[in-house]
Amino acid sequence: MTSTLSYPSLGLATPHYPHDALERRKQYMRDVVDGGFPYSRKLSAHTACVNAITFSNGDGRWLASAGDDPFIYLWDFHQTDLSQPTCGYIGHSSNVFALAFSATNSYLYSGDTDDLIFKYDVSQWSSYSDEPGNAVTTLNRHEDSIRDLSCHPENDNLLLSAGDDGRILLHDLRAGDGTRPEGRLFGGPSFTSVQHHPTMHNLFVTGDSLGEVVLRDVRMAFDSFTLHKKGVVQEYVTGLSKRPHVHLSRAEVGSICFDRTGSKLAVTLLHYLPTVFAVMDPFPLAVLSGTNLPDGTPISSGERTYTNSCTIKHGSFGGPSLDGDEYYSAGSDDFRAYVWKIPSTESLQEARETISSEEWHSGERPITTVGFAPTIQSDRSLPLELSTPSCRLAGHKSIVNSTVMHPHWPFLVTAGVERYMLLHSPLPSGPCFTEMSLTSQDARLLPAANEEDRRRFVQALTSGRRIDEEDNDDDDTIALFDEILRQEGHADVFVLRSWSPELDFEEEEFNSLDDPGDTVHVRIHRDWF
Repeated sequence: MTSTLSYPSLGLATPHYPHDALERRKQYMRDVVDGGFPYSRKLSAHTACVNAITFSNGDGRWLASAGDDPFIYLWDFHQTDLSQPTCGYIGHSSNVFALAFSATNSYLYSGDTDDLIFKYDVSQWSSYSDEPGNAVTTLNRHEDSIRDLSCHPENDNLLLSAGDDGRILLHDLRAGDGTRPEGRLFGGPSFTSVQHHPTMHNLFVTGDSLGEVVLRDVRMAFDSFTLHKKGVVQEYVTGLSKRPHVHLSRAEVGSICFDRTGSKLAVTLLHYLPTVFAVMDPFPLAVLSGTNLPDGTPISSGERTYTNSCTIKHGSFGGPSLDGDEYYSAGSDDFRAYVWKIPSTESLQEARETISSEEWHSGERPITTVGFAPTIQSDRSLPLELSTPSCRLAGHKSIVNSTVMHPHWPFLVTAGVERYMLLHSPLPSGPCFTEMSLTSQDARLLPAANEEDRRRFVQALTSGRRIDEEDNDDDDTIALFDEILRQEGHADVFVLRSWSPELDFEEEEFNSLDDPGDTVHVRIHRDWF
């Protein structure tokens, strides 16, 4: 029987609603979200993997999507029945992994694996157009793939970019599109993530392939020497410890995101679990797993659950509350997306344990216990494991790379190695769609190794073309990633990523990367921050 429930107004213009009425609406929306997202519909326009999705700021009217095809699409969530993009943009000739709206949503920035950043003027679009738009500015300042972009929360022209060339660049588009950025910060082999703090605009966080996560002050991080330890406000402890391993391990950072208040951040870690930090606390509050089903029942022996070993993942905070984000979502290698309800910072801090180094090495704790520590001699910090997700979302046939929650409505969009996105909803109808279908809750099983998948895998590696560019479905793509999962899906971070703080890059090494005669003079104006 079709549900007749509908979305109530959240009273975004809060002065029109008494406090009690607003609280009732918020509680209703929490109850709706706690029931999961059983309905979905496909959003189809791309012709290859969808790597990057993001909502516009404020009311979240626009969803931007990009991937392995040459198009960037804008989807209008003010439509009454969302089924196709309103407009598209061209210019990229390689895979796009980063998208970011400017502060006022006037511009959309994108970054690709050809080291290019494009700036598009999206302020003119309010109705459907079949003519693709072109970039108004192109930045060619990195020397390797663009991994992440973050726009200043108040200034449309300020942009941070992270690249596989081991640099964070600060751009001021008012200065034109010349080859010099306004600031450079050198890191390890690869910076994988950069995000502005949403409310303290002088702060930003970086993550890299060595597993380092650092909160920095832009007023000090970029100077004429570009030392990678300059402007550090907080270093987060990401060293992992597990017996019987006598070393620490540190996982590569895939992505980082803040909640809307900037009080928490979540780090996606390759070969490990999403990890939540309080912004001003160096030790993690929680790790997020799928050990249990949403009803609390342990998953069956042999059943696949949350893992992240094979693709770049991007998660998202969100939820129906107007004053904070109560949920975190992430995609997984088991062809699902997961949503966890995040307790308050205070309750997570109370639940966290600290174990002395002596007790840790005594072997009294279960061998499966994982602790966080800055050095091998340090005490171990044990964050709470949130092992029961609020819900699991199916509907994809392969890996889910990205999830993004709408800033106001209880919608969640997922994307991955297939060419379509899925829009998930707790209810079968809503303000931007008239009807959705129930989503099958059975995730596709990973098939056993077979010759056909191996053939497709070898063809993809040797053909020199995108495996789906001449096809009408995702079969070859799915087969390719099936083979990748069989080869890499069981990787162990404690085996692959042995780490010692003493072996970290020294600042002097970063100095040598920058020619003393090629000093960057940073121009930072007071009105930027």
